[in-house]
Formats: sequence, structure tokens, C-alpha cells
Amino acid sequence: MNIVVVGSLNMDLVVRIPIIPKPGETRLGGVFNTFPGGKGANQAVAMARLGAHVTMVGCVGNDAFGQEMRASLDRERIDTSRIRVHPEEATGVALIQVDKQGQNSIAVAAGANFHLTSADVEKAMQAAGEFDALVMPLETPLDTIYTAARMAVRRGARVLLNPAPAQVLEKDLLQLVDVLVPNEYEIGLMVGAPLASAGDIQAAAEKLLAMGPKNLIVTLGSQGAILFNDQTSQGVSIPAWPVVSVDTTAAGDCFVGALAVGICEGKSLPSAAKFASAAAAISVTRPGAQPSLPRREEVEQFVKERSLLK
Repeated sequence: MNIVVVGSLNMDLVVRIPIIPKPGETRLGGVFNTFPGGKGANQAVAMARLGAHVTMVGCVGNDAFGQEMRASLDRERIDTSRIRVHPEEATGVALIQVDKQGQNSIAVAAGANFHLTSADVEKAMQAAGEFDALVMPLETPLDTIYTAARMAVRRGARVLLNPAPAQVLEKDLLQLVDVLVPNEYEIGLMVGAPLASAGDIQAAAEKLLAMGPKNLIVTLGSQGAILFNDQTSQGVSIPAWPVVSVDTTAAGDCFVGALAVGICEGKSLPSAAKFASAAAAISVTRPGAQPSLPRREEVEQFVKERSLLK
């Protein structure tokens, strides 16, 4: 299967600390690491490790972080020939704090990511040949998202959109989307209302589906996910796999990547989402974004072992 990712590439600067400091507070005792990250690159690696041929479309700076980001993707056998190197802007950076429960706080300096252009995307996708799916977060300019989605639809490829960071999107984009994958916070922002109950999620899902996406999967962290579409008006619950969480940084990206692979393999949406849930569960049990992403054999073994315990 061939999948194109249009998205971000960031170097993650991670401090693991028992408690994330409050505004104005300083805490000592953290452990520092750097990991290749960025939602687009994370999703690309997740898919490559699960067996997909992936082309990464993005932009990095002409600096050490940019070189390491491309080298890291090369090691995963991802096609990096469509990553533009910006001569002046720095590679994107994410400053991440992770507490002892594995929860995180993230601040991103987009850098070169926001210098990706529609012309870059159009050129890259024309050169990519035939592909089965397009996967995108929202960490590049919105016009690049529109351009990529339109081109994918014209080619008959599925469009998976992960609306993160969250923002309100117009109907003309959402109507191009086959599967929209927000988390609970993101769907609330997209419909302009905080979600306090399952009924709120149901109402928000109905409102979003009316704007055009064919399917909606709302991820709920340790509570699993819910699939909504015209055939499942009440939603289909996708249970989470219970694990001990170490770092949730890339869990959402892992879910999106594994979901895309499952769909491209011909799995039904519920089955693809269950596969994605298993992959995401593995990812939270170890630190770092891309280092946490599992390979195909790990996911299959995880599912087999957990199924035997039931």
C-alpha cells in the first residue's frame, strides 16, 4: 500500500518530571531527551513500521535538527525526497513536559513547517505516483491541506484528516474527508462547545457529520474511541486496551497511522479502529514519540496475547 503524508516534522525536546510545573513555578529533577517528532512525521513512521510504503511531504530547516529528522525517516525507509529544505527558517521544535502518569504539556515552534506551500504540495503529490490514502494533521498552512485533499480526491485516494492542533474548518474542506479523527478536546473546539458528557459527544458528532466528512472517529485516550457515520447514528464504541502509561505523546499519531494502514488493507472501519487502538496502547508504554511506535509483529503479538487472557 502507498500512503502520502502532508504534515509537520519537529524535533521533540522532552523533559520527564514528576509534576508538570504551574505558570510561574520552577521544578528540579527532570530528565532531558531529544526525539524526532512532529505529528506528520510521527504518523508517517507509525504507518511505515506497520508495513506501508510512505511518502513524507513537508519542510525542514537547513540545520542539524532538519538533517536528523530526514535521516531518521530514511532509516524507516520512508521516501523523504519530497521534504523541502528551507534555507533560512529553523526546523520545527516541540517543547514537551511529561509527568509521572505519562500525561504531557506541549509547546510548538512551527518554524519551517509553516513555510510549506501549496506549490510544494502539488509538485510533491504529482511526483508521488499512485497512492491509496492521504493522511494529514493540521501543523502546516491550511492552504496546503486544501490542495492535498483536492488532489487526493481527484486521484480516488482516501483522505484521513487529524484536526490537530484543533481549529474550526469549513465545509468545503470537510466534504473532501473520508475519515476525520479528532480527540475529545478537538471536536469540542470544532463545534464551539466544551464536551461534558457522552450526549455532548453525540451532538457534536452529528453537527460535524452534517458538514460533510463521511466518517468520524473521536479518540478518548484511555476511554477508547467512538466511530460515527450515517450507518451508526448512536456511535460504535472502540474499547481501549488497558496498559500502564509511561508517555502519551504520540498515542494519537499512532492511532491515526495504524487506522490508515488498516483501512488501506481492506479492514472495516471498526476493525481498523480496533487495530489502531492496540497500536496506540503499545505506544504509551514507552517514552518518546517516534521511538514508542510499534512494528507490525508487536501489534499482532499484543492482540493475540490479550485475546487469550479474555
